[in-house]
Parts: sequence; C-alpha cells; structure tokens
Amino acid sequence: FRLVPEEGTVRIASNAAGAEVFDASGARLGATGATLSLSPFMAHELTVKAARHKPAEVTVRIDRPGLDAGTRQVVLEQQRTPPDLVEVANAQYASLDGLATGSREAQDRQRRAVSELGLPLEVKTARTGILFRLIPAGSFTMGSPRAEQDMVVKAGVDRKVVEDETQHQVTLTKPFYCGKYEVTQGQWEMVCGSNPSYFKNAGRDAPVENVIWEECQTFLQKLCQMEGVAEGTYRLLTEAQWEYACRAGSTSAYRFGDSDSGLGEYAWYDRNSGATTHPVGQKRPNGWGLHDMHGNVWEWCQDWYGEYASGSVPDPLGPASGVDRVSRGGSWFHDARFCRSADRSRIPPGDRYISLGFRLARTTASYP
Repeated sequence: FRLVPEEGTVRIASNAAGAEVFDASGARLGATGATLSLSPFMAHELTVKAARHKPAEVTVRIDRPGLDAGTRQVVLEQQRTPPDLVEVANAQYASLDGLATGSREAQDRQRRAVSELGLPLEVKTARTGILFRLIPAGSFTMGSPRAEQDMVVKAGVDRKVVEDETQHQVTLTKPFYCGKYEVTQGQWEMVCGSNPSYFKNAGRDAPVENVIWEECQTFLQKLCQMEGVAEGTYRLLTEAQWEYACRAGSTSAYRFGDSDSGLGEYAWYDRNSGATTHPVGQKRPNGWGLHDMHGNVWEWCQDWYGEYASGSVPDPLGPASGVDRVSRGGSWFHDARFCRSADRSRIPPGDRYISLGFRLARTTASYP
C-alpha cells in the first residue's frame, strides 16, 4: 500500500461578514473561520471573497504533513460606490419564466459577478436617476445561424439583409453597466434642456427619439459633466455589447425562443404599438433585467457599420471608420423580423428618425 501524507490545516479570518475562501482554480474551500485542509509540501494561493468587498489573496505554505498553519487574518477593502452612482436597494433578479435556454446560466454569472466582484446588481446615476444593470463578462456567439436567416428570407426579406449576420465568437473581458431602459424623453430634457421627440404625447417616460448620433454624443458629454465623471464614463454600447446584453445567454432568434408568437409580451412593434412609442419598462425584461431590447425604438450603437471580423474576437469595437453607424433592436414601426437579437441596421449618423433612440453603458474600468 502507499502512504498518503496527512493534510495540513489553516483557518482564514476576515473582517467581512459572509466571506468565503477559494483555491487557485476557483474552487470553494469553505467559509472564513472554518478549519480548511490543505495538501502538504506546497504553497497554496488562496483568495478571500465577500459581497461588496474587493477580493484579497493570501499564501499559505504547508511545509510538512499535519502542520497546523494557525489563523491568518485577511482584511478585505470595502467596495465603494463611485460618487456618480447610487446603489438601488433591494434590486431583484429578473424572472426566468418563459425565457430561452441559456438564460439561467447567464443569470447565474450575473449573480456571481455581484458576489465575487462586490458590484451592485442595479445602480442609478446620482443626479439624473438613470438606472443601470450589471452585465457580467463572458463569451457568446454573435450573429445568426443559417436556419434563422432562412426563416427570415422565407418571410419575404431579401437574403442580402441577413448576410451580414455571420456567426462568430466574441469575448467581452470586462463587466459593464447597461441601461435598464432606453433613455427617456424626461432624461434627455433634464440633461440637454429640450425634447426633440416626435411622440411627446407618449410622455416623459417614453424613449427619446428623433435624435442623430452626434446629438447622442453631446448628451453623453453633458451627462458626464453633470455627474462629475471623466468624459467617456457614460457612452453608447458597442454593437457586441448590445447583442450580448440583449441575448442574456439565449441563442435563439429572440430571448424567449425562435418563434415570434410571444413577442408581444416583450416588445412594442408594428402589431401592438398603435403606431407610437410607449413608456419604457412596460414589457417583460430579459434574464439580466433589461427592458425593451426588442422593439419600442431602434438604439444607436457606438460602432461604425461593417462586416464582422472572422474567428474569435475579444472586445470588438467595429471598423475604425465608415459611412453608417449601427443601430439595433427594431421599433414600434417595424415587424418582428427586425426585432431579432442578431438583426443589424445601418444608418448615416446624421439621419434622424421617429423610431430611433439609444441606451447607455457605463464603464467599470475605474470601478472593478
């Protein structure tokens, strides 16, 4: 028989309530305060994590079998909410009822990001009250499969319209905050002092529309100034971020499946809109808690329009230059085919439409 060396032990203590200890592979070893067993003759790189705190690392060396390394005190620094953001108390995770396969796994990643990174699930801007939801880092297949493209062509759309939806792998390496809703008329007026929308009768909580891409950039600059943060902290979503956020783990044409029969529960589009926009948030959200990603108004993205890069791409930003900007999501005016998660629209940045608005992203680069 072969003798197995007796494991050593250690206890990790922390100032943070509910802290847990993980090994170098990310496997959970136990809660702080418990006696942990570790293999001898090696150094162990351990990570201590707790909600609303920055993770911290500690090295424990077990030089011989049966060694009790005692208690190691690890102080976790509390994650501070930036001055431009206020955490939304008692924010809830979205219901997954009726959503497509993959939504649960995606929401589990959102939950882990909240727990492990110490970032709030939902925040709002301090002065303007714009709501954001935390979107975890991750990989997904961007674009549509041939079967989905065939379905759209069969419904009467020219194949050239969907040929630019080539599937490819995308990895977003950093979490980010995505607007829970489209920017509203009231929020635009608060920042810019006017309301360019055609559908003013839809109310201050209806999405702002009739804005060109450059006017969105002006809004973003003024918003950063109002909230006291560096220019670029608030911005438009990249096209990859938009589709990733829209899908929330789903791989189907819509976040609830491939058939458009249930779209009316999630979107305002030509069949149910009454030829107008509607206040944001009235339809069901996706698995990450985002509303109106399908329908209501198209949403400007940051990218120039162009063909997708081939192969696996990290954090794509689109072409360096171009003629048209990307917009996504479909609108109150358009039929279901244009509300698909993979559908792409190209619009000259100086054009304005009463079916076109935008949604915000907030970087977490200085807020890890």
